[in-house]
Amino acid sequence: MADPLAPQFKWGGPGELKDLAESLSLSIHTSEDVSVLAEPVRVGPLTAPNSLAVHPMEGCDGDADGRPGELTARRYRRFAAGGAGLIWAEAIAVLPEARANPRQLWLNKRNRDDFARLFGGLRGCAVEGRGAGGRPIVVAQLTHSGRHSRPRPIIVQHDPMRDAYVNVPGDYSVATDEYLDRVQEAFVAAARLAFEAGFDAVDIKACHGYLIGELLAAHTREGRYGGSFENRTRFLLDVIDRIHSELGEDRMVVTRLGVFDAVPYPHGWGVDRDDPTRPDLTEPKRLMACLAERRVPMVNVTLASPYYNPHYGRPYERPAAGGYESPEHPLVGVCRAIDLAGEMQAAFPGIAVVGTGYSWLRTLLPHVGAWSKSSGRATFIGAGRLALAYPDFAADIIRTGRLDPQKVCVCCSGCTEIMRDGGMAGCVVRDSAIYGPILRQGRSKRQGRGPA
Repeated sequence: MADPLAPQFKWGGPGELKDLAESLSLSIHTSEDVSVLAEPVRVGPLTAPNSLAVHPMEGCDGDADGRPGELTARRYRRFAAGGAGLIWAEAIAVLPEARANPRQLWLNKRNRDDFARLFGGLRGCAVEGRGAGGRPIVVAQLTHSGRHSRPRPIIVQHDPMRDAYVNVPGDYSVATDEYLDRVQEAFVAAARLAFEAGFDAVDIKACHGYLIGELLAAHTREGRYGGSFENRTRFLLDVIDRIHSELGEDRMVVTRLGVFDAVPYPHGWGVDRDDPTRPDLTEPKRLMACLAERRVPMVNVTLASPYYNPHYGRPYERPAAGGYESPEHPLVGVCRAIDLAGEMQAAFPGIAVVGTGYSWLRTLLPHVGAWSKSSGRATFIGAGRLALAYPDFAADIIRTGRLDPQKVCVCCSGCTEIMRDGGMAGCVVRDSAIYGPILRQGRSKRQGRGPA
């Protein structure tokens, strides 16, 4: 394994970042004053105590019945004590067949109270550390993994590239409209349970090539959920409408929305029809207008897929085992993510946009994040992999205005590698006592040597 602590860019200060950006013909700036990140944010009826967010990062550490496990609880206690104003909890399946792995969280009637205890404890950790004013907004991300469901992929259209990735043949059955109708009902039922468990909001996940994200690009699908823009967005918008109708208009519904798949048309969403490497936000903006009409107060903007084109959405120094070397400098991906979120935020200033792509910046995250927020490119600055490595990143930014270089994520893809090997995911560099042995065991099994 290559040394995960050997980055392409030797980290210095904003000046070095400026020089690197200029050499790559990129526009990215920094702010020395990062106090804007400590500003509270109003989201619907709630107020986040600051402008820093933890992105949903799956740990694959629930039990067979979908209950949170010991490592799940440990992770969220650390996030809660870490000071972020917004904690966007990881993917929680709405049906057993919708899980991407056998340890993915799955919310159902039998384990609702387990989730209530987990997230009640989370808030207790936050208040204990920072007082009543430090209570974060906590979002439950509800998902159906679609073609990434295990053990049986559930696809909504045939796409040669994605079909090859999950190894489904050309005659593999496509999910019927009737099945999707039942999945709608499952999302509403899971939302009810999430609110009963104490979550502040539910996210109807629509990104990364999972079921709803793929429906947005289902140009070739027939029936009520494919073809026209109205049909392709029907599932997401109907679920939001049904939650508001059945559970109350005051229930906060948000979404993590992919705005650029980087997959060739007609199977990609938010892409130029002639060049899938170029974004076209015409339809994502049209969808955002529909969300604004429904008073959706917050959208977490993301792009591409962690499975088949991760360099677009999660710039890295070293790919996971079996992955590919990035075809572009990671800073290109960082700037793309910031710019796309910024374009959506500028078009919809009334929606709180959660920006992504910042983890690769390491100690410069607060300075770039402050510039992004001050210039209207995002309302929240989110961290995913960085939060796994450095769960108290927000507290350090707010208290000292900087991040500790010995605690930041190094973008080594170790957390992804654990998931690919079927293990419980976390940071193998900064939390090595817990996750180092899990990584080594997974690698040994994958390479046929037996357990480490």
